[in-house]
Amino acid sequence: MLKRVWKGRGRIPNSLHSYKDRRILEYLARIAMVHKVDSSEFFNCIVEAWNHKESECKQLVIRCRKKTNDSASFLFTNVQKVVAQFPISTTILLGGNHLERYMKAIPPRRASSVKNYEGANFRIKNLKAGMKRINLKARVLEIPKSKMVYTRSGRMAYVSNALIADDTGSIRINLWNQQINIISEGDSINIENGKVTTFRGERQLRIGRQGSLNVIK
Repeated sequence: MLKRVWKGRGRIPNSLHSYKDRRILEYLARIAMVHKVDSSEFFNCIVEAWNHKESECKQLVIRCRKKTNDSASFLFTNVQKVVAQFPISTTILLGGNHLERYMKAIPPRRASSVKNYEGANFRIKNLKAGMKRINLKARVLEIPKSKMVYTRSGRMAYVSNALIADDTGSIRINLWNQQINIISEGDSINIENGKVTTFRGERQLRIGRQGSLNVIK
């Protein structure tokens, strides 16, 4: 019988987790490395917070803010400063500690790169052109009448540059086709995995194929 073997530093066996779970585990590993926390201790503290709402792991405080059947949302703080906030799937929480192998796979020069993770919540005033993996909550202020355009592939599409805002500022968001129809002026929305571009000198937020836009009920 053939055995599946993982060889080499810097590679993670893809069959263990989904793509999104691998990204989550990689990010957790980076947090542990930056804050010099043992991987087993860090994972156990996350599970403890999942079961008891809050735990402490050296200088980090971990709070479980919301649970669903598939995931739980966690807030990581350090002396009242937000380090990160994102959901972790139940598959990870029940699957045992895999952080050590992810820590071994991260090159040292990337260990401190924890700012632009897709689960981090951003504020509009801090958005700059070129930023990716933007998670954002905002309110819809204006939805201009959509315009019909033709894409590079020659297909017809409708586009509208809606105006959204939070308590720090406002920005235009580029909406296409059905994205225009699912929101209304005054709605609170949640954007995941967006990116910031510029058009005629103005910042714009775009939602790529891997992104999502949802109305907060």
